[in-house]
Amino acid sequence: MAALDLFGRRWALRILWELRDQTLGFRPLQQRCDGMSSSVLQQRLTELQETLLVERDAQDGYRLTPLGKGACDELRGLHRWSERWAAELDRAAPDGPDAKP
Repeated sequence: MAALDLFGRRWALRILWELRDQTLGFRPLQQRCDGMSSSVLQQRLTELQETLLVERDAQDGYRLTPLGKGACDELRGLHRWSERWAAELDRAAPDGPDAKP
């Protein structure tokens, strides 16, 4: 499976993002992903493990591999950009911070 195909699947990037700074067990990861169904989470975790982006540790937690950490490094740049974009949208909104009374 090509990385972009996997990244385009629902929840895949969110799972990587939630694992960016810590190892998480299945239930805590599911909670951080707004309670996605356990079957979808299991499917995505399997795909992420097969593509060497995520691995399980000895305590049954999930963590990023070095390749997964590299993907998250790229996501951090996209996250910073999205924050700037959201701020710009807020400033441009008719009732945003720069709105004239």
